[in-house]
Amino acid sequence: MEDWLYHSLSITFCLAVSLLLSSLRPVTGKPPLPPGPPLLSLIGPLIFLGRTNFSIERIISAARSRYGPVFTLYLLPSRPAIFVADHAVAHRALVQRGAAFADRPPANLPSRIFSSNQHNITSGAYGPLWLVLRRNLTGKVFQPSRLRRFAGARRRAVAGLVAGVTRQMSADGVVVVEGLLHRAMFRVLTSMCFGEGLAADGVVASVEALQREFLTSAIGFQVFGVCPAVTKLVFRRRWKRMLSLRHRQEELLVPLIRACRAQRDTAVAGDSAAVDSYVDSLLGLRIPEDGGTRNLTDGEMVSLCSEFLVAGTDSTAAVVQWIMANLVAQPEIQGRLRAEIRQVAGASIQEEHLPRMPFLRAVVLEGLRRHPPGHFVLPHAATETDGGGVTLEGFSVPRHTSVNFTVAGMGLDEAVWPDARRFRPERFLPGGEGADVDLTGGKEIKMMPFGAGRRICPGMALALLHLEFVVANLVAEFEWREVAGEPVEFAEKQELSVVMRRPLRASVVRCTRNERT
Repeated sequence: MEDWLYHSLSITFCLAVSLLLSSLRPVTGKPPLPPGPPLLSLIGPLIFLGRTNFSIERIISAARSRYGPVFTLYLLPSRPAIFVADHAVAHRALVQRGAAFADRPPANLPSRIFSSNQHNITSGAYGPLWLVLRRNLTGKVFQPSRLRRFAGARRRAVAGLVAGVTRQMSADGVVVVEGLLHRAMFRVLTSMCFGEGLAADGVVASVEALQREFLTSAIGFQVFGVCPAVTKLVFRRRWKRMLSLRHRQEELLVPLIRACRAQRDTAVAGDSAAVDSYVDSLLGLRIPEDGGTRNLTDGEMVSLCSEFLVAGTDSTAAVVQWIMANLVAQPEIQGRLRAEIRQVAGASIQEEHLPRMPFLRAVVLEGLRRHPPGHFVLPHAATETDGGGVTLEGFSVPRHTSVNFTVAGMGLDEAVWPDARRFRPERFLPGGEGADVDLTGGKEIKMMPFGAGRRICPGMALALLHLEFVVANLVAEFEWREVAGEPVEFAEKQELSVVMRRPLRASVVRCTRNERT
């Protein structure tokens, strides 16, 4: 009831302001905003109410057809959002002119609460703080030698995943893999975040439960991004739940951070174990403030740890499930992949085998193309210039305006990807259809789902490693088939990532040792 009260009031307000805005003439002498329909602020209340069954993508597709590859939608009155729906334009903006679009739009209230006022990487404004945080992550956590330190954690997580599948098989042969994937990924990322010594089963379970609650609730919290003085009153229970969730994050993660600090303080000087986890790197980090530097607060480290855990678990688990769904629906692809794994790795898959499995990499890349975990990259914004903004394709992009790139739509562009809705890993093999399309940047353009420009995803190598290692082990150990009378459903649901609306159920049979060797 409270949702629809807010919805009705919002529509009335949006209509009034939109009509007023549509009557105003643009300032002469400046490039105009990209074209677009003026009254789409009607959809704003639906989005910010967290209606996960409401899809904006049909509106975006229609706007792309009518207005071209760059257009403006007023999701809320006086708050234009610019959309880029073309590979070549995205490449020019994010790669060739990456510095011009390197910023983020101002964070809304929920984002500020969970990011400690934008003291994280995904929402932080481009500047000295962001650079320090990102360089720390890439140099001390995602550096290849550091990633190798957690190979044991990955092996144990996959062993637990295989054991979980085996337990579910013992009942009726039907496996629901979604929860098992999340548990496996949280095992790895909890070890990387706090160190293997603190990643006991109970800790992993607690971290998983709390962060999964955050993932499933985050969309609904966006209602507080609109008129928070009003929405905090109208949605009192939701507001209290959001504050409680943040408080519980601190209650759970701060003791783990302090345990890392105690271990670091007692470590022998020069011992490499002193920087053995993400938290270890944060404890010694100095961030810029007021002309000087300071250490991170516990609350800021909670925000960074939460960001690290969410980014490394949710999207990976979602993509693995999408890939396995496609392998269930197309057993011939699954068979070809299993044959490659047997030929290269035999009975035991090691991480060093993965670079010698080109079809496995093609399957993973096709999964990311067809089912990107986010249908849009995180919004960008123009960096500050003398004129208060920049231009894009001849249009004005004002300072702080959200610039959005339609990753999912680009992945379905038939001009680049023939038969785009079909899951065809061969297109990522040498000579495959769409593999050699040149759009003033070649394959770099088509890799846009992984990021571009100065914000190229620092975790791309880790994500591909996790995706390949998990998929390879699931296919090597088991044969995955459709449950009789239950064809795979590919309907989507928006959480923090885009997930399967109906989690994959598969009939699973253990491969014999001869088959695995």
